[in-house]
Parts: sequence; C-alpha cells; structure tokens
Amino acid sequence: MPVQELKNLPIGIFDSGIGGLTVAHAITRILPHENLIYFGDTAHLPYGDKSTAAIQAYSVKICDLLIRQKCKVILIACNSASAAAFELVKEYVGSKAKVLNVIDPTVEYIGEHYAGKTIGLIGTKQTINSNVYKKKIDALDKEITLQSLATPLLAAMIEEGFFNNNISESVISTYLSDPHLQNIEALILGCTHYPLIKNQIGAFYEGRVDVLDTSFLVAQHVKSFLQEHNLASENPAADHQFYVSDFTQSFEESTRIFFEKEVHLEHYPLWE
Repeated sequence: MPVQELKNLPIGIFDSGIGGLTVAHAITRILPHENLIYFGDTAHLPYGDKSTAAIQAYSVKICDLLIRQKCKVILIACNSASAAAFELVKEYVGSKAKVLNVIDPTVEYIGEHYAGKTIGLIGTKQTINSNVYKKKIDALDKEITLQSLATPLLAAMIEEGFFNNNISESVISTYLSDPHLQNIEALILGCTHYPLIKNQIGAFYEGRVDVLDTSFLVAQHVKSFLQEHNLASENPAADHQFYVSDFTQSFEESTRIFFEKEVHLEHYPLWE
C-alpha cells in the first residue's frame, strides 16, 4: 500500500471497558488528525480478574475486527491485556499492523525520571501478579525499587460510575494506606481506568507523591511512534468509531462525556 494511503488508516484501540477511553481521549488531544476505532469489551469486563488464557482469547478476537477495519496501529489500551497478551497479539497480527501496549511507555518514563527512587504501582490482580512492571523496571538497571499493590475494586467501581464521591474516597484511602505503598516518591496508575480518580488519589497524597497519569504518557508514545515510522495522518480526522461487545448505558454515557458529543455505539459480540 502507498505510504500516503497507509498514513490515513485508523488507529485501533481496545480495552475491557471505559478505561481505555482515557487513552483514546489523550490521543485525540495530541493527535487531532488521527481517526480512532475503539473497542470496549464490555461483555467481559473487568479483565483484571480473568485468566491469562481468557484475556488472550478476547484480545485475538478483537484484533480480528481491527485488522478487518484496516487499522495501521493497534494499541492495547489495557494494562491487564498488555501484560497477558501483548506478545501473542504481536505475533498474531504479524505485518498487518503495528502493535503497541500501555506498559512500555510508562516504564521508559520511570527509567528517565526516577533512577534510584522508590516507586509505587497500583493495578488489577492480573497486572500485579504478572510481575511485568517489576521485570521491565529491573531490566533498566536504574536501582529503582517498585512496591506494588493489587487494587481490584477500583476498575469495577469506576465502570459502575462510583468515582469522585464518598464511596470511592473511602475505597481509595483504604488502598493507599496499605503498608506496601509507604515511603514512595511516585505512584504509577497501572490501569487505564485510574486517571478518572487521579484527582482523588492526588488529594490523598497532598502533593507528597507524584501521581503518574499513564494515558498522557501513552499518547505521547503513540505520537512519537507514528512520526518515527512516517505513519502520522495529514488529513483532518473523520468521526471516530466505537464498538462494544455488550451494549451498556454507562459506556455510552461515558463515551459521550469524554468526547463531548453524541456517539454511535456499534454492537459487535465476540462470540455469537
């Protein structure tokens, strides 16, 4: 395919639900010319308590759709799926599209800014138990200590709309008071849902800890990647497309709030 045609193809993004919208929204701010195709696997959320095999199966099915839609890049906008399925998806997609994840840009940023420091990480059970952040950060050889805590209630709470209220405040303060997260200098929000509660997390720490919004880091990484590979679109973006594996009112509402306009959700069940 000619380079000019390739540039104008869309970016495919997928997550278990609304979390990846934080990344998609950040990408639209930094890359306003890019067309996005977003898939929220609402039938199977949250991914954080699913097995590796199940997440891999969902990811491959979603990539089938994104490949058919001729996406030039597929971004796994979910830490659990990035941990469980990135290598498999890369192999499965082959030369049909470039595949990116949300973990590598964050690790790179940590390496550049927190050498010799103690860093906290919160995420789903799948992300924390995979140990992927620790392995990648240790491989940097920057004497960074990582202290991790699984926070399984947070993603489900956010999907149900319980954020920025007393319920979420109580859950967040209970998790962040855990001994595993003491004496840290920065906290990685290791789930793409968590930027939605970044302000509450920041309020808990009262400026003592850097709260790292990974959605912005990932969007910057996508921009650099497109420029480096001469894939950045030069035409104005058309309307973005949104697919869900199970229609939910909360997902439609969240998408409308994020993109500040009415959106049309296409129902695409992964298994008939």
